[in-house]
Amino acid sequence: MAEGNTGNTSGGGNMGLAFIVGGLLVVVVIIAFFVFGRGGMPDTTKDINVDVNLPKVEAPSVPTPPST
Repeated sequence: MAEGNTGNTSGGGNMGLAFIVGGLLVVVVIIAFFVFGRGGMPDTTKDINVDVNLPKVEAPSVPTPPST
């Protein structure tokens, strides 16, 4: 008869995987805190006012040809 592995249910491999996934989760949370919450940095919003009013430029007049 073939005997299955019914008595050995230790989770040694799963513990290492859980540790790695937990560490990655902590890193992602820290990165998200700095990206979305700016990490407590002061607001750096600046009021920028740009004037784009340019002088009016006209095309030169074209001379009219002489009448025949």
